[in-house]
Amino acid sequence: MSEAKMSSKITIKDLWITFWRWWLSCEMSNSYERMQSIAYCFAMIPVLRKLYPDKEAFTEALQRHLVFFNTEGICGNVILGMSVAMEEEKAEEGVLTGDAIVALKSALMGPVAGIGDTITWGTVKPLIFTIALTASADGSVIGWFLMLLFVPVTVAYGWYLMSIGYKVGKNALVKLLESGWINRIILGASILGLFMVGALSASIVTLNLSGTYMSAGTEVTYQSIVDGIMPGVLPLLSIMGIYGYIKKKGQNFGVLILIIIAVAMVLSLLGIV
Repeated sequence: MSEAKMSSKITIKDLWITFWRWWLSCEMSNSYERMQSIAYCFAMIPVLRKLYPDKEAFTEALQRHLVFFNTEGICGNVILGMSVAMEEEKAEEGVLTGDAIVALKSALMGPVAGIGDTITWGTVKPLIFTIALTASADGSVIGWFLMLLFVPVTVAYGWYLMSIGYKVGKNALVKLLESGWINRIILGASILGLFMVGALSASIVTLNLSGTYMSAGTEVTYQSIVDGIMPGVLPLLSIMGIYGYIKKKGQNFGVLILIIIAVAMVLSLLGIV
């Protein structure tokens, strides 16, 4: 079926064009006055042109989508899909007002930005880049290609969210939250992310104790004793210490790096590590 809805002027092709216009431009036209509104209006043009053949109505619709708008680009597709559905309803039935469409966008851009920042930039991107870093640890080029997975992954769920927004209309976000889909994604990705951080701590971070002693005529290292109790415990404690510092002092990475260098030099000069 070529049309997105039965007896609809909007086709799947129209939705894809709108999606790609937004996906490619949502962070390119930011301004302090209107933020992403130009990109949003640019994305909506193909749909609005088809829905409003009358020049005056088309111009009015363009102005609607030039008001201030700012959200997270990938999850913001759900708002884009809802806007298309509402514009279609307004054009065909004339019940919805332009103010209602603007009000819905304004009401949702903040909550969706919070959800999007958590999913896209706080979970999906760090997870993919961590996997890529692990693969590249030994100099493999595979990690570079794994890093590019961020593009198809975000396109996939961005398109899904836009489709949901268009099909369900103004109730799309409520439906998504009620389904628990967003919470399941965040929980699953967080667990996998913690697993990857633990794996990185054990495989990349190294910290060994210096010094030996004689036991029954055999030279034994202090590090072997520690490894016998719990292998990799020193790198793990180091990572936990760095994490605790960030949680308490904030993300001042310059100071953190200087502290790590200073502590490493002192422990090394004292012959501890």
